[in-house]
Amino acid sequence: MGLTVAQKLIQSHLVSGEMTPGAEVGLRIDQTLTQDATGTMAYLEFEAMGIERVRTELSVAYIDHNTLQTGFENADDHRFIQSVAKKRGIRFSRPGNGICHQVHLERFGKPGKTLIGSDSHTPTGGGIGMLAMGAGGLDVAVAMGGGTYYITMPKIVNVRLTGRLSPYVAAKDVILEVLRRMTVKGGVGKIIEYTGEGVLSLSVPERATITNMGAELGATTSVFPSDDVTRAFLKAQGREADWTPLAADEDAVYDETIEIDLSSLAPMAAMPHMPDRVKSVTEIGPIKVDQVCIGSCTNSSLLDMLKVAAILKGKTVAPTVSLSIAPGSKQVLNMLAKDGALADMIAAGARILESACGPCIGMGQSPNSGGVSLRTFNRNFEGRSGTADAGIYLVSPEVAAYSALTGVLSDPRELGEPLHIDMPETFDVNDNMIVLPASPEEAKDVEILYGPNIKPFPTTDKLPDSIEAKAVLKVGDDITTDHIMPAGAKILPYRSNIPYLSQFCFGVCDKTFPERCKKEGKGIVIGGANYGQGSSREHAALVPLYLGVKAVITKSFARIHCANLINAGILPLNFQSASDYDEISQDDLLCLPNVKAQLENGEDITLEDRTTGKTYRLTYALSERQKEILLAGGLLNFTRESL
Repeated sequence: MGLTVAQKLIQSHLVSGEMTPGAEVGLRIDQTLTQDATGTMAYLEFEAMGIERVRTELSVAYIDHNTLQTGFENADDHRFIQSVAKKRGIRFSRPGNGICHQVHLERFGKPGKTLIGSDSHTPTGGGIGMLAMGAGGLDVAVAMGGGTYYITMPKIVNVRLTGRLSPYVAAKDVILEVLRRMTVKGGVGKIIEYTGEGVLSLSVPERATITNMGAELGATTSVFPSDDVTRAFLKAQGREADWTPLAADEDAVYDETIEIDLSSLAPMAAMPHMPDRVKSVTEIGPIKVDQVCIGSCTNSSLLDMLKVAAILKGKTVAPTVSLSIAPGSKQVLNMLAKDGALADMIAAGARILESACGPCIGMGQSPNSGGVSLRTFNRNFEGRSGTADAGIYLVSPEVAAYSALTGVLSDPRELGEPLHIDMPETFDVNDNMIVLPASPEEAKDVEILYGPNIKPFPTTDKLPDSIEAKAVLKVGDDITTDHIMPAGAKILPYRSNIPYLSQFCFGVCDKTFPERCKKEGKGIVIGGANYGQGSSREHAALVPLYLGVKAVITKSFARIHCANLINAGILPLNFQSASDYDEISQDDLLCLPNVKAQLENGEDITLEDRTTGKTYRLTYALSERQKEILLAGGLLNFTRESL
């Protein structure tokens, strides 16, 4: 029986375990990336391990999230990251060089390699034939130290593409269609692999758009083959030597197959407040638009930007619309400037933002009260834009640009004649904004620079024999990491200051939570299905750890957040029956008697509700290694003990 692309990538990097769906496998990691919203903590964790030099083939630290500097905090964090990078053998991408996933695709991604990043959209690298996965910062720190990265062996879903996209229908519409069919829960425990003749019609930037937003499926990652299209992209970047062919065997067997005829797709949009609430633009109708934001790691490539410029050329943005555009990298911005496309955007009335994440992470450009914002981003969670009552729609660059002109949500097929975009045969390559690390000898004299906003990693304790605590919070299904630990310009500067950050924990759900949790000293959180979907930010585990959360009991977890809870030493437990969730109320006094012994023995966990007198059985999906991590009180303790 032949292998799929994903299976080949896993097999070639397998350190431990068997490739049986549901089993834990350990993988050798070739490359890592971090960004500054999660990177400061990742490097604090790396420093705590006491390892002199990274042991990966390549590690890159990007500055792209916290670039709005309204105080010293972000600048101090950037300085800290740069000093660690110089000392520990990490390349440093300076502020303004671009969004981590866009730059990594352009300059560093290699087919056939493994990549983990402290950002949930790291699967962007799957567009170039990598096994690229989002992870918590501590997992990335361990990988930088040469440690193995562990995942549950996923099932492989074949999304077979036929036909080719019609004019003004985009790669964004492909992934929106996949989300419409599979939902934000449908990819959990799966890798999405794209096959079929339709793949050949998609450029690398288009493939990367699809794999990027595959994160919203809850999937482990998404991947395309590495073919002549991949080779041409790398050649244009001056990196043809990095190309390796990679394709599924003809007799490869998939766990599931989805068929999509690209020619049948229409321009679509994900409606507030979830990426899988997808309808066609014509179904939604011409709703009034207040704001349009174009960019993010999903849609900020040169191809996307040239399409936008062509639509805007010679026209003016509607007077009721604020249009902002953020090219994804310095390379893209430079080429737009030389081509004249940037002038077309500016002349039309666009506000040009720096090459960074910006509005996607809530870093500026919040829409007006109750406003409708069309965004070429990947997430439209409630409040993520910075405006609690805004309606955020996720669309393609073509839909965004045309709607900015009309002032209402519009189908760009109304433009008639298809766009003719001539992509250059070679890209402008200038890596002068990437700082190389010091040599091992020079690194001895490099000082790591800590700012006053940087606080120590929260301390963890070994798992006690029993846990007794109140249900300090009960929440419903599809709770995102934005609910648990919000983003935005007011909060992100404190990502390296867990004590300060704690006052915002679960603020979207219950503003009294931090105060109540601190008062109790410890607590248990009750959640619904798909708890912790969204960003890979480990702060959504570290802040509850700081506040005293000992366990989270849910109907089901999202992959990365579950791993982050384990790394933090917080028990991730599941109700044996979903109906048990309904019987527990917030403020009930709960007890996990003999939890340590039950975990050690591989038994179900007993939950006693001391308020109601009822007893329940809890299950867990933990490997033996993960049990050891929890018993040790978290991955940092476990790693120290292992070293």
